Amino acid sequence: MAEVVDHPLSVLCLLRSLSAFCRLMTSSRMRPSRASTLALLLGVFPFTQVARSQSLSEPERRIVASVDAGHAGAVELLERLVNINSGTHNFAGVRAVADALAPGFQRLGFTTRWSDGASWNRAGHLIAERRGNGTGRKVLLIGHLDTVFEPDSPFQRFERVGADSARGPGIADMKGGNVVMLLALGALKDAGLLDQLQLSAVLTGDEEDSGRPIADARADLTRAADWADIALGFENGPEAPHVAVIARRGSTTWWLRTSGTPSHSSQVFRPEVGSGAIYEVARILSQFHDSLSTDPPLTFNPGVIVGGTTVTFDAVQNRGTAFGKTNVVAESAYVAGDLRALTPEQLARAKATMQRLAARHYPRTNAVLTIDDGYPPFAPTEGNRRLLALLDQGSRDAGLPPVGPVDPARAGAADISFVAGRVEAGLDGLGLKGRADHTVHETADLTMLAVQGKRAAILMARLAGGREQ
Repeated sequence: MAEVVDHPLSVLCLLRSLSAFCRLMTSSRMRPSRASTLALLLGVFPFTQVARSQSLSEPERRIVASVDAGHAGAVELLERLVNINSGTHNFAGVRAVADALAPGFQRLGFTTRWSDGASWNRAGHLIAERRGNGTGRKVLLIGHLDTVFEPDSPFQRFERVGADSARGPGIADMKGGNVVMLLALGALKDAGLLDQLQLSAVLTGDEEDSGRPIADARADLTRAADWADIALGFENGPEAPHVAVIARRGSTTWWLRTSGTPSHSSQVFRPEVGSGAIYEVARILSQFHDSLSTDPPLTFNPGVIVGGTTVTFDAVQNRGTAFGKTNVVAESAYVAGDLRALTPEQLARAKATMQRLAARHYPRTNAVLTIDDGYPPFAPTEGNRRLLALLDQGSRDAGLPPVGPVDPARAGAADISFVAGRVEAGLDGLGLKGRADHTVHETADLTMLAVQGKRAAILMARLAGGREQ
């Protein structure tokens, strides 16, 4: 049904044909046999998928057949991966997922290695490389091994939900994407096209909660991006099944600490006392709001705040305590939040504005604003748009629905952001589609394993054959 909905002209033609067919069948002069009825049906409702698949090359038709043949095995692998807890801080579980995926890469001729994450306080990353052909396009494949569900979560197991869907921790975000990646690579091998590409896959172990320093935690990824021509991310993206991501806003964390002169509340605003820390933090947040809310799709959000005479705050756990009295001018206040920008230029403007506003103080107060670079923006580029057009055309040629771009406001930060500016073009959202990720209701549409596998494999086949122009 999705294909009919996505093609309004097809809907109109189908309705007109159905109307004509019904009139014909109710005519007193028509008494068709079963055979003639079937022949008429085949004429009224042509096999559009077969017709469209004629746009595929012979190797691409082998890709489609290989993906279909591998679907059942892909579901079995997905179930096995989902049943391994790999919350970001479960280092053994993250490594176990890597160990379960590595043989699949090795069977396809990749060499694999484990990049230990001790120096950035995380489990590490799985690196798989197949760079034997020195002339083929260099493609970086991006995935991640971890989920948001730690061992103490009640959500731990793969569970079928009807014939075509299943729920489980990380099933969509993004163990399903890792399976799509292997399914597509296997189809390329079966079609005899894998040797025409140079490939590097980086599956990080801390995408959901990055290690620090983040430059160290993403060094393997940025090195691979500096080598690559094209980057393809296998995150799930938003719930819509027929979209891909050409742009993601970055995710920048900031912390604001203000201080004031403690005194009896009856003396507030006097020259020797001033306004206090809470008024100062309120001033800054108010001015942030007025200045940063008019530059979409930039968003700015203070997520937690504490203030009073004595304040503690744990930036790792994002929790704190405060003690104060109603008759005491506040001495300290602390706020933590995030900032999301679409382009490096938009981020730079926002950071400069925040620092400028924080530097203006109420009497007898002070403020210190710290901004963490975090995940950079993955800005929309012409190269990204061309990749999307190539993906879309391949999908249509295979008889699948067209693929459109995601609104960047609906796409959160992801590892592909770290390749921005390092590759000619990038595209994300090639993974398994589903809904309610990061919740105990996370569910995936298992039919999309084959759809996404075909799309990704045909895209890479056309990159290999120089059809991206």
